[in-house]
Order: sequence, then C-alpha cells, then structure tokens
Amino acid sequence: MSRRAALRRVALVILAANVLLVVLKGVVWQATGSLAVGSEAVNSLADATYSLVIVAGIYLTTQPPDFEHPHGHERIEPFVSLFVAVGIFAAGGAIVWQASQSLLSGDVTVSRGPAAVAVLLFSAALKYALYRYCLAIGTERNSPAVVATAKDNRNDILTAAAALVGVLGASAGYPVLDPIAAIVVAVGIVYTGYEVVRDNVDYLVGAAPPEDLRGEIIQRALDHPDVEGAHDAIAHYVGPEIDVSLHVEVEGDKTLREAHDIESAVVQAIEDLPEVDDAFVHVDPKELGEWKRDEEVDRYVVAEDSED
Repeated sequence: MSRRAALRRVALVILAANVLLVVLKGVVWQATGSLAVGSEAVNSLADATYSLVIVAGIYLTTQPPDFEHPHGHERIEPFVSLFVAVGIFAAGGAIVWQASQSLLSGDVTVSRGPAAVAVLLFSAALKYALYRYCLAIGTERNSPAVVATAKDNRNDILTAAAALVGVLGASAGYPVLDPIAAIVVAVGIVYTGYEVVRDNVDYLVGAAPPEDLRGEIIQRALDHPDVEGAHDAIAHYVGPEIDVSLHVEVEGDKTLREAHDIESAVVQAIEDLPEVDDAFVHVDPKELGEWKRDEEVDRYVVAEDSED
C-alpha cells in the first residue's frame, strides 16, 4: 500500500473511532452525571475535532508534487500536529475548570451503575488498539501527525484508567474521587499536548536529526571505495524529512565522468535512507587543497571503527 493510501486510511479510522467514543461517553455522562466520564467525553470530543483536521491535513500532505511545491506537501504535517496540540490543551483546560468548579462548590453527584465502568473499559481497549495501529503506521511511513495521534491515544488509555478509578471510588462512597479523577485526566491530556509540541518543534526550526542518523549518513558516504574522506556535512529537518549536504574527498586524477559517478552513487546511498528527502554532494579533488579535518566526521568514523 502506498504512503498516501496508508495515511488516509489511518486518518479515517481515527475519526470513526473517536466519533463512536464521543457518542458512547456522552450518553453515559448524561445518564450517570459522572464528572470523570464527562471529562472523558470532552476529551473524545476534542479527539474527534482534531481528527477532522488530521483527515484534511493528511489529504493535503499526501498530494503529489506540483509546480508550486516541487518537493511535495509533507512539510505541512508538523503544522497539523501543532493544531492537534492546541486542541489537546483546550480540552485539558476545560476539564480542569469543570472539575474545579465542582470541588469548590461541593456539588458532586455520582450515579451508581455499570454503564460508566463499561464505557471506560471499552474506551481503554479501543484506545490501546488505536495506539498500536497509529504508532506502527506513523513510524513506518514517517508521519509526525500520525505519531502525535498515537501518543494521544496512549495517554487516553491512562486517562481512562484514572477516570475508572474515580468512578469506582465514588461508587464505593467517596464521591470526591470523581472530580479528582477528572483533574488527573486533564493533567494527562495537557502532558500529551506538551509531547506533541516538543516532538514537532524540531521539524519546524530545521534542527539536526538524531546523532545515530547523522552518523549513518556520513558512513554511507565514506563506504564508497573512491571516497577518501568527508567534511562540511550538514543534515537538517525540512518538515518531517531531512535534507543533507556534504563534501566528499577523492583523488584528483579522476575523470569528470568518474567524479560524476562517485557523486551519484553517494547521493543514492544517502537518499536510500527513508528519512532523507534530498542529498547534495560536492566532490573535492585532492589537488585543490580543500581536504580538511572535520571533527564531527572523525567522531563518527572512530565510533564505527571501535564497533568493528
């Protein structure tokens, strides 16, 4: 299945699952009056709302390259993820306000019955399935928006568990546990928003990729039998993908055709990495005196040699 089809399918699955949970939790909330279940209903409503944004965002990001966007539209994804984070923060704030008002006023009403427990158990099970599904697709297809959604689903498992504790505690004669559980749910929601922002800022500011990936990029250049060394290696995020530029050092007696073949082979080796979008390689002949030591390259080479 293509990346486009896989991401569009996961977006629709997420939307359908969250709409189902909104309906179920909303019905149970109205029937029981549980603030913990109500907070979960608000959480699912926020999930369903940003699921619509994810569907639209992934539709845009999976469009093929065009004249105005020759590298494709994948760079929109971090903005989609940040919109998800805004929705997460808003949901967390609304739940804190509602639960705090209940605690301060002393107006805590809890209905006993199995419906609240059942809907929270079902929610936790469904969110676990969504977490595994979204994480697998998001990692395999290098989609920060889908990975962000996976993390939200993972934390929804914990918040459902907290809400379940509140419902059970309130049913056992401790009604104050219900709004307290709602606040715990809200804290988990806000932390999810923080994680989404943290994971996507690097994509937007052009940060360097992880060190092990930078080492792999340099090693692939040095693996070519005619490459004697490398320097001025730069790798940085452009959206969720990586652009690479570096200089490779070769003997100066190579013909123009041979130098071209070396450059093409190194570019291909680097672009074969799934995280890399474009690689730009400059060939430096020895006679021009441009060969130089590069501490970053030397560090990776030493690390590779020690592993061998």
